[in-house]
Parts: sequence; structure tokens; C-alpha cells
Amino acid sequence: MKLPTDVVKMYKEVHGWVGIISGLCLFIAFYAGALTMFELPLQRWASPPPTLAPAPSLERTPELVAKVLATHPQAAKGYDINLVIDAAHPARMTWMVRGEADEHGGGQRYYASLAPDGALQVESQGPSEVAQLIDVLHQQVGLPFDHEISMPIMGAIALLYTIALVSGLVVLLPSLVSDLFALRIGRNVKRMWLDVHNVLGLFSLPFHIIMALTAVVFAFHDQFYGAQGLAFGGGAERARPSLSAPAEGPPPATLTPAQIIARVREQAPGFTPETLVYGQGRGGLPALRVQGSDARYGLRAPTYGMAGIDPQTGAITGTDYMPGMQDSWSATITSFFALHFGNFGGNTIRWAYFLLGLAGAFLFYTGNLLWVESRRKKERKAGAVEQTRATRILGALTVGVPMGSIAGISVTLAAAKLLGSHASYGMHSVIYYALFLIAAGWALARGAARSGVELAILGAVAMLCIPAASLIAGTGWYDAPALMLVDLTAVLLAVLLFLSSRVAARRAAAGPRDSIWSTIRPVADPG
Repeated sequence: MKLPTDVVKMYKEVHGWVGIISGLCLFIAFYAGALTMFELPLQRWASPPPTLAPAPSLERTPELVAKVLATHPQAAKGYDINLVIDAAHPARMTWMVRGEADEHGGGQRYYASLAPDGALQVESQGPSEVAQLIDVLHQQVGLPFDHEISMPIMGAIALLYTIALVSGLVVLLPSLVSDLFALRIGRNVKRMWLDVHNVLGLFSLPFHIIMALTAVVFAFHDQFYGAQGLAFGGGAERARPSLSAPAEGPPPATLTPAQIIARVREQAPGFTPETLVYGQGRGGLPALRVQGSDARYGLRAPTYGMAGIDPQTGAITGTDYMPGMQDSWSATITSFFALHFGNFGGNTIRWAYFLLGLAGAFLFYTGNLLWVESRRKKERKAGAVEQTRATRILGALTVGVPMGSIAGISVTLAAAKLLGSHASYGMHSVIYYALFLIAAGWALARGAARSGVELAILGAVAMLCIPAASLIAGTGWYDAPALMLVDLTAVLLAVLLFLSSRVAARRAAAGPRDSIWSTIRPVADPG
């Protein structure tokens, strides 16, 4: 396909500038997003073994609830009954007390069980919050601001991301057939990186289109629902699940959790209940929803769908978020969420999204690398012997931001296991941003070529902190052998980072002296 040269040149400029503006933030979003594909396993890996007594059976759960409400009446405002007990959900009953300060403003969560003698046990130390931090980094593209500030910025970056995808495709169209499977490995390193960038971008294009469009939906979620409500009347309200119950008459008796689960399974045979969420509806009456999954359908939340339940009869009353029971509008909305979260198709899709997420992060890294190198080449042709300040800064950030993000996430993950319940959300945030800023500052001080070697080693060492923390903590933390995959994956990524440091060292010592990645000082042209 042939396009006018000036059109291709214009789109190439657009692709380059849009990519360099959004690429660094998108690296963080994709790297952290790849890890969130296994958010629950990561949380289980990082969480200390529960110290509470084993969870009582569902049949004894009403006894547990009665004792909690007698001693902690504030729990009546809302509590969860966990049906799956593991390191990430260590207690049968949990509840949140709003207004009790914690590091990220959500309140204090409590966990309850029954001792062997029937006595009530209550603790406030729960699962690690490091997985939550990684998810927030993904949602907010690494921005350390409040959610309300970060999300519109993320939406703007997602729009730039969409423009970069379209312009990049236009640039590639003229040579699409000849360069489709080309991977020219040789002395021209820039040509090789361009081939890698093009192949990654083209073959993962459907994935990137999904990510870009759904990210825009998430960023402007409230605005879209507001417009929906104005256009269709009440759309915003019906799209949000609420805990509700009739207000007339005396409070009727409610079913036990075991009876609720039995009724849900009768009405939705393929649905696996995981959590019962109790609250107060109109008039202070009990209200209930069930959270769980169905392997046949995508889910509205990252790991679960949900349905409103009548706590007196166990009948399913709200199906907007219930997989397999939604109307066409709700199912369409859910498809956007499911495509972004990759929560359909089981572990096969999750591993595919994990690898595509890492490949996407690498795509943005190579894109920035190519743009900086092209900018330096233009400066050299214009007669500039020394690199301009802007080029040096962009080159340094191209190294510092990705390596800082990798090192920060790795070390704070290791800290979760070593510090146990002492590692709060705020502490994880401080560890991450401290390492991130140190790496970015180091890159700016040392330059792209030197820091490219040094920070790759830092990233590899930080990655090895993860299996090292597991060795120190011991195997008692594993509630499933599959969690060892966290350590094995970290070792593999550490090896890749060590290899990249060696490549960067050779490039710095023997690469073209005009390159921003070379430590050899360029010389002025004679005459």
C-alpha cells in the first residue's frame, strides 16, 4: 500500500511525539498491569500465614456473626462472609470501620474467627496490601496523586496512546508486506530495534486497541454514566449495584449463609459464590449481595461478578453485574471490563495478558529509545557535536523511569514478605517511590549510557530480592505450591535484566560514538 511521502512523514512525527509524551507513563501502567493479572496470587504470596483459629464452618457462621455484633455493633453497618479461606482471605468474617485512620484513608479492617472453645477472636492485622499498591500504580499510570486527579490525566494519556496506535499503523502501512516478518539482526542496532518495535506493535495491535479504548472508558467512567443518565433517564443509577431492602413492616428472619449459598447455586448452577457482602438497606434492614465467578463468562470486576440477593428468601434480585444473567446493556458494559481485566478464559488468558503486558511495556521502551536516537541523529546532521540538554534528559528518563518502576515494585514486594504485618500500604508506597526517584535521579546524573548498564543491574538485584525474601521467610508462607511461580518468574526476569546490562555495556563501549547510548565522546567534524 502506497501513501504520499509527506503524509507518512507527518504521521511519523505525530507518532514520535505522542509516543514520547505518553510512553514513560504507559510503561509503568503496562508493567504493573501485567502483574495485576495475578493480583490475588501475589497478595497470597506476600501475606503472612493467618494467626487466627481456623475458620468455623458455614453452619457455625451465624454464631460467629452474633458474637461479633454483640461486641462490635459497628460491624452491623456492613460485613463480609468469606467462603474461600486462604492467606488473602484469612477469616470467615471481616468488616471495615470507617473513620479509623489508616495510611490510605479507607478505614480499619477487622478479621474474626472462633477459638476451639468457642471464644471470639478478633484481629486488625490482615493480608498484605502490596498487591493493592501495584493495582493503583497500574490504574494511575504511576502518578502519586489522589485518584480523582490521576484518573483524568490517565484518560488523556490513553487518548494519546490511541493516537500513537493509529499514527504508527499509518507509518507502517507502506512497508507492511516487506517488513512484516523482518527482523534484521546485524551491525545496525537501530534498525534491529525498529524491527522489534514494529513486529511487537503490529501483532499485539488488537490487544493495544482494547487497552486504549477501555482505559478511556475507565478514566471517564463517571462522566459516561452521567451522560447515560441524561440521555436515557436513570441509566447511571441502574448501572451501579446497591444494597437495598424493603422498608415496610418488622424485620423478617434472614436465611443463614449456608442456606443463601444453597439457594444461589439452585438459581445459577455455573456460578461459584466466594463472598457474601452484608449491609443495611432502606430503614436499616438487612441487605445482601453475593460475589463470585463463572468460568463461562467475563466478569465486571477484576476477579468477580456479583448479584443482589434477598436475604429473607435467597432469591437473586439484582443481575446487572451477575455473569450469565445480565441484560444486553449490562453484558455489553461488562465486556469492556472483561476485555481489559482478562478475567475470562481462565489461566490461559491471564498468562497471555501477562506476557502481552510485558511485551507492551517493552514496546514503549523501544519506542522511546528509537525516538531519542532519531532526535540525536537529527542534531548531529545539523552540526551539533554535543547532545542537547533535552536529548540527554529524555534519554536518561527512558532508562530511569522503567528501571525505577521495576526496582521499586520488586523491593516493596520483598518487603511485604520480610516485614509481614508491619508493612502498611503507606510503607509500600514510600519504598516504591523512593526507589523510583532514586533510579530516575541516578539516570539524570549519570546519563543514559552509563545508567543503562547500572540500573539494569539494580533492577536484576531488586528482582532477586523476591526469591531471597521467600528463602528468609520460609515455606510456611505458601498456602499453595503454585505460589512458587512468583519466585521462579522473578528469577527469570532477573536473568533477562542481567543479560540486558551486558548488552548495554557492549553498546556503550563499542557502539557508534554519535549514539546517546555511547560513552565515547563524539568529535567535531573536520573543517
